[in-house]
Amino acid sequence: MMEYRTLGRTDLKVSSVCLGTMTFGQQNTEAEGHEQMDYALAQGINFFDAAEMYPIPPKAETQGGTERIIGTWMKARGNRDRIILASKVVGRSGATWYRADGSKPVLNAKNIFAAIDGSLKRLQTDYIDLYQLHWPDRPVPLFGGSAPAIDPADTPEVAIEETLDALAQLVKAGKIRHVGLSNETAWGVHRFLSAAQAGERPRVVSVQNAYHLVNRVYEMGLSEFAGREQVGLLAYSPLAQGYLTGKYQRGARPPGARSTLFNRGQRYEKPGTEAAIDAYLALAAEAGLTPAELALSFVTTRPFVTSNIIGATTMAQLKEDIAAAVKPLAADVEQKINALHQIHGSPAP
Repeated sequence: MMEYRTLGRTDLKVSSVCLGTMTFGQQNTEAEGHEQMDYALAQGINFFDAAEMYPIPPKAETQGGTERIIGTWMKARGNRDRIILASKVVGRSGATWYRADGSKPVLNAKNIFAAIDGSLKRLQTDYIDLYQLHWPDRPVPLFGGSAPAIDPADTPEVAIEETLDALAQLVKAGKIRHVGLSNETAWGVHRFLSAAQAGERPRVVSVQNAYHLVNRVYEMGLSEFAGREQVGLLAYSPLAQGYLTGKYQRGARPPGARSTLFNRGQRYEKPGTEAAIDAYLALAAEAGLTPAELALSFVTTRPFVTSNIIGATTMAQLKEDIAAAVKPLAADVEQKINALHQIHGSPAP
């Protein structure tokens, strides 16, 4: 059964499962995206996550396609008031196709204002419920990369206060309701909360980071914010881009699968990852669960998770994943998961 959880310190109740949409416009057509959203809403999912960057992989020709598909769906169904809609502005980037003037994005007012106006136009709506910074303006470990060795004094970055001041203007204008972070560190979350407390700035309500059986680094440092500050996790890649289903083990590349098409799964192919996945696949079989049930129910049932962001390219996958994500997790299975984590750690951060 779908559960509804409070988003930060807001009055919004979001479904414990969120529909991720980054395949819309690349692996999924507009009609397929509409079908997925129809089904998700019928299953009690009221929370949809998008980004100005999407679909993935990012490229100039398709950028913004996901938001356009969501926009045509909401217009056709007349259901904007039933949806809690999240989207994101890109962080500092070397790509030149996000802004009309060809400039490279940073998280200052000019870029944020341009990004929100573009997203609202594509989404055909007046406001976004949760507007997230897709990644920080400063160098941090991103998408499986290592932390760069930097001297902050030598690194260009937009001050967090400046970014929040721009977002405050959008809240005041009614274009966004709440602010969230993504791919953020504990230091970053703390600084955003401190900057909000120090001035008339919006308080972040969530952080969207990768979290799954082979990447539990969120638990160290970040998870404490959920209970103490009500900044919960929106967990993305709960199936580790499909690697936790076992379909890529021993180098397998099923036709039509994401890593087969785009070869972007290196984050989940690091030393030790295959052995860890083997162990979780064996545990799922022992417990009478599918790999998806083990992986997805684990994420949804974590006390610091506000919503588990799932994504699919077929309706069969979507139906399986929604059912799996709301499945309870037996205490003895959780204990065995933690025992395996003690052995294997987080090989795919």
